Amino acid sequence: MGRVTERRKVIRIRDGAVSTRPDTLVAEEPMEIRLGGKPLAITMRTPGDDFALAAGFLVSEGVLARADELANIVYCAGATGEGGANTYNVVDVRLADGVPVPDITLERNVYTTSSCGLCGKASLEAVRTTTRWPLDASPGTPARLAPATLAALPDRLRAAQQVFDRTGGLHAAALFTTDGELLDVREDVGRHNAVDKIVGRALQQGQLPLSSCVLMVSGRASFELAQKAVMAGIPVLAAVSAPSSLAVDLAQETGLTLVGFLRGSSMNVYAGEHRLALGTTAATG
Repeated sequence: MGRVTERRKVIRIRDGAVSTRPDTLVAEEPMEIRLGGKPLAITMRTPGDDFALAAGFLVSEGVLARADELANIVYCAGATGEGGANTYNVVDVRLADGVPVPDITLERNVYTTSSCGLCGKASLEAVRTTTRWPLDASPGTPARLAPATLAALPDRLRAAQQVFDRTGGLHAAALFTTDGELLDVREDVGRHNAVDKIVGRALQQGQLPLSSCVLMVSGRASFELAQKAVMAGIPVLAAVSAPSSLAVDLAQETGLTLVGFLRGSSMNVYAGEHRLALGTTAATG
């Protein structure tokens, strides 16, 4: 597992009995993303798939959309810790010749987080106008999804969370086919990082847009996760918990199918119900 997990001594109290034992914790370290040698962003992440994380982040930023736009990603050898060893916590992304480099300033408008300071309308417009994979125009629009297929995804995601089983402290994101086949799963201390790792791997393999896939996430569906799905051309986002109001607005604006509270055979469909094979007309109340 490398640096994905770390061991720490803990005092365990069970039914009044006190003991000392080692515990496995998920690793969390900062990673700085540089673009052409210039600092771009810092994220707290679980080490692993760092290059995919950086690539996926740049897809979300609208900088990358195809594999041939990425020249390479390297760890910065000058980023050293105690003893002069490389920390592997700084990566530098080089774009291919001719790919526009965004203006990187302290005042740049980053719309990937809910704390970016932009109003909801501006955030929605930024995603809609920046994505190069509009959902309604994406080739290979998936067949209508059966609710039963969606209902099976949380258990399949949970079964694939190997590090969670050891630590209980990770979020996960998984990519499925519309038939429920697991294509990829990533774990990270941040759910947005898990999604970036999936999207980045797809970019590196030349698979964008992911227009015939379903993105399943543990936890809630924030605006940020909905935005990442849209930027990668993913038409369906499902979450085991609630979506935010802005995530619903973005789904309705872009044509994303957004499903929340996906637990057992129950789920709430907040947008994009046209992709679901619903046997009966939904009742209103």
